[in-house]
Amino acid sequence: MRKTEAKFVTWSDVDLDRGEIIVRGDPVTGTKNNEVRRVPIIPELRELFAAMRTSRKCEKSSERVLRVNEAAKSMRAAAGRIGIAHLRHHDLRHLFASTCVESGVDVPTVSRWLGHKDGGALAMKVYGHLRQEHSALQAQRVRFALPDNPGSKLISFAEQAAS
Repeated sequence: MRKTEAKFVTWSDVDLDRGEIIVRGDPVTGTKNNEVRRVPIIPELRELFAAMRTSRKCEKSSERVLRVNEAAKSMRAAAGRIGIAHLRHHDLRHLFASTCVESGVDVPTVSRWLGHKDGGALAMKVYGHLRQEHSALQAQRVRFALPDNPGSKLISFAEQAAS
């Protein structure tokens, strides 16, 4: 989610039973597109939320999940320690979207998770690029040979030329 959306998520917005987060955005201005959305919780996030909730049992459901509004300084320091370029929050959003696409999640679904309203056009343009390794692996899935299914309606070039 966007930084301005994430900072307002409360424990009542995190539904581990249904496996989703309700994204409401700023209590006054809402989300960027003024729509509340439900985003599924990926397995790693479920584990993180469960651990956070266990360690913060006394927090009310109305309390915010994230205690930090801005992590730029910490992210800059961490990136410097491991020798990579500085990452911004939006870079993490981009990484999430790209990883989803590379994991096989269709672009319209990723687009909805991100809160885009254009059916995936922006997500395809911005997040649809793939790493070279992923592209090479995906190319191995493409087959033009006749399927083993005898009932297939595909006709080989040789059969078509003979007719």
